[in-house]
Amino acid sequence: MLISAGLLMTGCRQPAAEIVDSQPAAFGPLRLMTFNIRYATANDGENRWERRRAHVIELIRSRRPDIVGLQEVLHSQFLELCAALPEFAATGVGRDDGRTGGEYAPILFRARRFEVLDFGTFWFSDTPDVPGSKSWGNSIPRICTRARLRQRDVGGPTLSVYNVHLDHVSAASRLRSVDALMRRIAARPVDDPVIVMGDFNAGENSPEIVRLRTLPLHVGPRPSPPARTLADTFRMLHPDAADVGTYHAFRGDRGGAKIDYVFVDPRFETLEAEIVHEERDGRYPSDHFPVAAVVAWEGD
Repeated sequence: MLISAGLLMTGCRQPAAEIVDSQPAAFGPLRLMTFNIRYATANDGENRWERRRAHVIELIRSRRPDIVGLQEVLHSQFLELCAALPEFAATGVGRDDGRTGGEYAPILFRARRFEVLDFGTFWFSDTPDVPGSKSWGNSIPRICTRARLRQRDVGGPTLSVYNVHLDHVSAASRLRSVDALMRRIAARPVDDPVIVMGDFNAGENSPEIVRLRTLPLHVGPRPSPPARTLADTFRMLHPDAADVGTYHAFRGDRGGAKIDYVFVDPRFETLEAEIVHEERDGRYPSDHFPVAAVVAWEGD
C-alpha cells in the first residue's frame, strides 16, 4: 500500500507516479470495461458479496481488459480484487475520507502494459479537493478517480482515464457533475486521448448524458476547431439496440435505462462493444451488467 499526497494507490504491483509529458502516438487495441460490482452488505442475502466474489473476479479475468473502472467498491473488496488480480495495478480512495472509508471508484490497469504518470480523486462538490464533500443536492459524496497512463513501450503514448459514479437522486447534481468533469478534462496537461467510464445513474436521453456527449473535448479554455465530443462505444456499434438496461437489481432485467457507459475520445475507433449479461444458474455477479469495449487509436 502506497500513500502519496493524501491519495491511496494500492495494487499487487505498486508503480510510482511521475509527471512526464507525451503527445498521442499509436496504440494497439485497448480492452476497456466499466463494472459496478455492488458494495458488500449482508442485507443482500443470497446475493451477498461472499457468494458473488469469485464470479466477479472470473468475469473480469475472462474479458481480459487492459483498463477497468469499478464502482461501489469497499476497502475490503478492493484489497480482495487486487490480491486476486495481480496482473493489475490500481488507484483509488474511499469517498468518505479520501483514504479507506466508504466506496471507491478505482481504476485498474495492466501493470505490464501501462505505467502511471499522475493520478488522483476529486469530489463532485463546490470543494472538489476536500474528501467527503458534497454539494448540489448530492445525497452522499460522489467522486471521480483519474489516472494518466503511458504505454511502457519506448516512446509510448499517454492517455487520460476518468472513472465516475454520479448521484442516484439529484439530476441537478449530475448535470453540474458533468460540467465539473469536463473542466477537469480540459485542465489535463496535453491533448492525449480521453476515456470516461462509470455509473452515471442517468439514461441515454437524460440532460446530463446529452450534455456529456455534446460538450467539446479539449485542453485549455477554448476548444480548437474542429470540436471533438465523447463517443459512446456501445452506441457506435449498436445504434438501434433495445433492451439495453444495465441496472437490474440481481433480476437480469434488460428493459431499464442504460446508466453505465464507456465513452472514448472520437479519435478512437470502436471495434467491439457489449453489455455483458453473464449469469450462472440464474445468479448474477452484481446488480449492474458490466459494459465492455475494444477500441483502437486512429489519431488526428
